[in-house]
Amino acid sequence: VLNKDTGDSFGWSDWSVCRGCYDKSLTGITDVFSDSWGFLALNKDSGDGYCVSHVPQFDECSGKNFTGITDVFSNSFAFLALNKDNGVGFCLGQASAGGDCSDKNFAGVTDVFSVAHGFFAWRKHSGTGFCWGWDGGDCSDKDFAGITDVV
Repeated sequence: VLNKDTGDSFGWSDWSVCRGCYDKSLTGITDVFSDSWGFLALNKDSGDGYCVSHVPQFDECSGKNFTGITDVFSNSFAFLALNKDNGVGFCLGQASAGGDCSDKNFAGVTDVFSVAHGFFAWRKHSGTGFCWGWDGGDCSDKDFAGITDVV
């Protein structure tokens, strides 16, 4: 739970992913996104991000620059931080669930959809798209031309 005015935050229960943020000030946070294991708190004004997870290897926001990020998407175990204006994006979280998108080109992506362990990035205007993650799979053989909506 976050109070954006004061930066105070707290969690509860034995599985509380926020147990590591009791001593952290989250002042300036503009947006908060969650997955099944934790959350990403983002300050779009400063470009700072703060990740918390009960799985230590997924506390991996340090060193990431969120400057210019326009959108964040999540699935059960990963995040995609995307700047739709310049097509730059990066992923965080479990690599096999979509947390590794280092080989993806987000230029022209208009929409992103998630499933439990994967993502689909769509370039609606050109009728192209790509998938990654173990539920996202490989959709490179699909023709998205003429598609008007994804549900």
